Amino acid sequence: MKDFVYNGQPSRVVFGPGSLAHLEREIDLLGAKRALVLSTPEQAAQAQMVADRLGGRSAGIFPRAVMHVPIETAREAREEARRLGADCAVAIGGGSTTGLGKAIAMESGLPILAIPTTYAGSEMTPIYGITEGGLKKTGKDARVLPRTVIYDPELTLSLPVAMSVTSGMNAIAHAAEGLYAQDSNPVMNLMAEEGIRAIAQALPGIRRRADDVDARGDALYGAWLCGSVLGNVGMALHHKLCHTLGGSFNLPHAEVHTVVLSHAIAFNASAAPEAMARIARALGTTGRASAAAGLFDLARDNGAPVALKDIGMKAEDLDRAADIAVSNPYWNPRPFGPAQRGDIRQLLQRAYEGERPD
Repeated sequence: MKDFVYNGQPSRVVFGPGSLAHLEREIDLLGAKRALVLSTPEQAAQAQMVADRLGGRSAGIFPRAVMHVPIETAREAREEARRLGADCAVAIGGGSTTGLGKAIAMESGLPILAIPTTYAGSEMTPIYGITEGGLKKTGKDARVLPRTVIYDPELTLSLPVAMSVTSGMNAIAHAAEGLYAQDSNPVMNLMAEEGIRAIAQALPGIRRRADDVDARGDALYGAWLCGSVLGNVGMALHHKLCHTLGGSFNLPHAEVHTVVLSHAIAFNASAAPEAMARIARALGTTGRASAAAGLFDLARDNGAPVALKDIGMKAEDLDRAADIAVSNPYWNPRPFGPAQRGDIRQLLQRAYEGERPD
């Protein structure tokens, strides 16, 4: 067994159908009196519902969160929080909304209460990302980790099936990379494998019946585990590519994770055999398909996009994407710096075409 260091993240999780009923109690436990409710424009009605529920403890709503947290939106939200005298942020939605809450917390230190309605997992990490000048910059800061997370599967029932599948694949990506992270540890390995298993089993159920609360609950449980992994260990090639494609080319977040994942895993397969075995076991493909092929099949068979060309990527931008990705690489079990630029360019081409990894 290898040496390792494990640090538990100081967050509180309230999980279960109907758990939104505990919102007022959780706000009280934070010691907050004026909560600014955040959402995307599409989820403004849910934000208003939360604000109405809080009554006098609501400072107002800011329903303008967008993908990849543009610096302009972050500044606007920070100013609104100051103007309203907010002493906490309630983020209801997916990674875009939680990311906006983190952008506020990073400057002000306001505590965040997250209410995920997707399977993004951002609510369990101290990782933030802000896009400025066409480049997405990420980092870690303990101040941005949500203090409390309310996981209510009933709130995910309105998430369309297609978005549920790509959001679930996004969550799986967090756990898959955690299995070969430089700072992985046995606790995270267990959580990663269980998280992948839970989501892989839940997605077909959600596709069969969108209102299956049990399947939705399993997916949310898996997302919690996968997000916890991402919050405790470092990111590698897959996340670098997705940050590049999302931040610099404005591709949709969950969809780009879905498309790139199997190709990043295939790239790392020879350098991380134990991780590959765990992924295949969690997917139930051991002896039938590789980890990479199993992830591709999971996405394709549940109706998710599997080609960058189908989610807005232009062929003429692949060279620039490869250049950006290798210019400042993350640690990875198989190096992907400037010397491996050709390999990364080939990976992106396969992802662009939607080829199944063998």
